[in-house]
Amino acid sequence: MSGSFDRTDGLLRLASASHTSSFVDLLASAAAELLPGSRSGMPVAAGGTGHGAPQLAHATTIVAAICTGGVVLAGDRRATMGNLIAQRDIEKVFPADDYSLVGIAGTAGLAVEMVRLFQVELEHYEKIEGTALTLDGKANRLATMIRGNLGAAMQGLAVVPLFAGYDLDSSGEAGRIYSYDAVGGRYPEQHYHSVGSGSVFAKGALKKLWRPGLSESEVVEVVVEALYDAADDDAATGGPDLTRRIYPTVFSTTADGTRRIPEATLDAAVRSLLDRRAAAPGS
Repeated sequence: MSGSFDRTDGLLRLASASHTSSFVDLLASAAAELLPGSRSGMPVAAGGTGHGAPQLAHATTIVAAICTGGVVLAGDRRATMGNLIAQRDIEKVFPADDYSLVGIAGTAGLAVEMVRLFQVELEHYEKIEGTALTLDGKANRLATMIRGNLGAAMQGLAVVPLFAGYDLDSSGEAGRIYSYDAVGGRYPEQHYHSVGSGSVFAKGALKKLWRPGLSESEVVEVVVEALYDAADDDAATGGPDLTRRIYPTVFSTTADGTRRIPEATLDAAVRSLLDRRAAAPGS
């Protein structure tokens, strides 16, 4: 126990003495083994494919769509482990800071650790520099962190997030969406996007349902329906569970900051969707 306290005290002293605005760089110099990608410890099979690693929980489908004055980010609640449901109510969407959101797909444990570290990274930068990063700067920092996970990704432990935020410096459409690949490539997306195992079905739904000028509440209904369609065709994506009251995790970010969409709103959206589908079951 004393060892952990010594390590924490050392990090705090180093943080107070250091002038770097990157907490990830600070952690890499002081305790690199604490970085998510440095602690996978997973055996790699012959040939380096990672097939010898045990099965781990994976987070699946995340969707994002622009609304008037911002952007909505949502995720289903299922984590899978091979053909098993590892968790029915995992949280996959998180506020990164006051004006940005991040959703996770890929190896769930590493992804959650990366999100927590990203949150600290943005907070540390603001404390050191006295101002927040631009939205592009935040997206770049996340890309750097994903790149740092490359070794684990090559073992099959990839983390592929979806990042969205409100651009305080924009004079036009302020909602922004960024996708990534497993090696840290960063790609601005237009209008809407989806990642994860059910993304091909979710994107098909978004293409049909999304249109310019939708309000936040209308986009919430769109992303809920897109996740429902993904769950209908992808076994790794969890649909809404009325019995257990498990609904998608949905956040929005606008000029007023990030906001979690209330469960009552999601319940109404899900029930309305199910009523429409029941009336036309072949649609």
